[in-house]
Amino acid sequence: MSKRKRRIFSREFKLSAIERMLGGESTKALARELRVDPKHLHKWCHRFRIGGAEGVRQAGRPRKPVESEEERAKSRTADLASARKYAAELESKIGQQQVELDFFRQALRRVREARQPSDGPGVTASTRSSKR
Repeated sequence: MSKRKRRIFSREFKLSAIERMLGGESTKALARELRVDPKHLHKWCHRFRIGGAEGVRQAGRPRKPVESEEERAKSRTADLASARKYAAELESKIGQQQVELDFFRQALRRVREARQPSDGPGVTASTRSSKR
């Protein structure tokens, strides 16, 4: 089974195809001539109607928008503030857990001290349970 190589169409190619479609040419005939899936032609036309020529995507992966230095600094400041807030929440949680851990250790110690030993002199032997 062979895989077909994916074709990449330039913006100029897409705009010329859109122009021909809007000029009244048959989508099916145009798709056959250009060797393009009709779904692509309809998608390109739709994007053209919504955003004009700028709405038609350029070939390849879209580029990330360029941030100014001010925007980057604000973003870093906001990230730092949220990280500090998160760290403070975690420290508070750890403190609460430490208090709970100390409480349970002390409670366990008291329970162990209050328990009577199960072995040693003067302790009654365990007996079997009667099975009826």
